[in-house]
Amino acid sequence: MEPRAEEVPRKTKILQALEDQNTSVSFEDPLENDMILNMGPQHPATHGVLRLLLRLDGETVIGCVPEIGYLHRGYEKLAENCTYHEFIPHTDRLDYLSPMNNNTAYAIAVEKLLDIEAPIRAQYIRVLISELARISSHLMFLGSLAMDVGALTVWMWAFREREKQYDLFENIAGARFTTSYTRIGGLAQDVSSETLAMVKKFIDELPGHIVECEKLLNTNRIFLERTDGIGIVTREQAIDLGLTGPGLRACGVGHDLRQANPYLVYSNLDFDVPVYEGGDALARYYVRMAEMRESVKIIHQVLEKMPAGEVSAFKPKKVLPRKERVYTKMEELIHDFMLVNFGVAPPVGEIYSAVEAPKGELGFYIYSSGEGYPWRMKIRSPSFVNLQSLPTMIIGCMISDVVAIIGSLDPVMGEADK
Repeated sequence: MEPRAEEVPRKTKILQALEDQNTSVSFEDPLENDMILNMGPQHPATHGVLRLLLRLDGETVIGCVPEIGYLHRGYEKLAENCTYHEFIPHTDRLDYLSPMNNNTAYAIAVEKLLDIEAPIRAQYIRVLISELARISSHLMFLGSLAMDVGALTVWMWAFREREKQYDLFENIAGARFTTSYTRIGGLAQDVSSETLAMVKKFIDELPGHIVECEKLLNTNRIFLERTDGIGIVTREQAIDLGLTGPGLRACGVGHDLRQANPYLVYSNLDFDVPVYEGGDALARYYVRMAEMRESVKIIHQVLEKMPAGEVSAFKPKKVLPRKERVYTKMEELIHDFMLVNFGVAPPVGEIYSAVEAPKGELGFYIYSSGEGYPWRMKIRSPSFVNLQSLPTMIIGCMISDVVAIIGSLDPVMGEADK
């Protein structure tokens, strides 16, 4: 019994028609040996809602398309409807592993637009909190990368140290996670001597705990085989893709904005920029471990050199006055009312300002129309740009390597999607 016409597969019909026309043709199904696999967007190893569309030949990745946007909240558009002061809490939610660094980067950008500068003590404290944020972010990298390849103990040790840091952040800013600590022209409040003593105790003990983690990983055969030679990107590829931060320095490029384009008081501090060759997951691990030690060195110098003085600039009509002035002086009360309700009015123009965040170059482009809120703001988030390198790193690797490569790149999707 012959099948009915509708039961004949479409591919068979096409081949039969071609044979009837006496036409020689080779039919190749591109998916006959390949498999399309979705990794994410909800996958424990994607460090957030990141989707990777993988094309596999067996277990080897032969194609990769990253898809982002699952955490998009429209922060750049929100900025157009916020005063410059009101946008500060939104920066906490970018790279939520280093909110102190985001706060600082945004405040510096707005101060550049207003042509003002924070007092010298505030600049030292900003360096202090930025380096604490770098350590916190790198500890999360350390724990998550180790856990991704099977070492759960390091995850617990890293979080033990991060918990100490959250206690420091709470004493400094009054909040553990979303700090909103900086202000345009300075800081929300000063740091007490007791808190500085806690910071010193923490950084005195941290190097020993870093060594503790390294003893567990640096000679571990499983960790080394899962990272050495995995996710390679060359120096030329890294530059072409716009890779910044530890990912770029792991390719042998010693570019760090703290030295290449110094801001705050980094030019007064002595520290090295760790650079490694190889461009693989292991090199990116080595760079971040070395950077934590350099951050400890920087914080020691900040504690030694930090002068006394104000932590907020006295700039009427540009900087929110201190509360003691608002409560005692009519002029300060008027300035406070105008700045809170209508915002500071910078001159018409545009600026770009960037800092060396834990994941790379974090920049803010602001265009001012002379009103109390930005006419346009663009955030150059390092996680977003660094994700461009994923296809280059992943193609040719195994499925299990994808997990280690994402961990070594250390993206935060709140920053990538914005």
